[in-house]
Amino acid sequence: MEAVIPTEVKIPLLRIIQEAKLSNVNWVCHQIEHLALIDEKRMTDICHGQLYYQRMSCAFNKRVRPRMFEVGQLALKHIFPHQDEYKGKFAPNWQGQYMVLKVLFGDALILSEMDGQEWLKPIKSDAVKRYYL
Repeated sequence: MEAVIPTEVKIPLLRIIQEAKLSNVNWVCHQIEHLALIDEKRMTDICHGQLYYQRMSCAFNKRVRPRMFEVGQLALKHIFPHQDEYKGKFAPNWQGQYMVLKVLFGDALILSEMDGQEWLKPIKSDAVKRYYL
């Protein structure tokens, strides 16, 4: 017996056809049926992927708290490990008092310090939390 790769059994090559003694007409009909089923398999895979994405996003969004900011509110900014202000694991996680100057599209904020100095870069609202006096 000769070794055959599993893909050759699923998609028969010329030598498999000759060993099985299939006629070319039967092989062509079988390939056309196989190609017709490929579209159905693709559609079921796409539907399955979309359903999986919806379930994952629904499970994630259950725990997400939207943070809505308005102009004039006070906020604290999160200090990320790659920033210069980061001093180690015992340093505070939140920085200063800032005021929200503008609320941009896509939950981005433009902050200003309490003395009125405006930040040039917008910051995502995920990295900011409200500050209550």
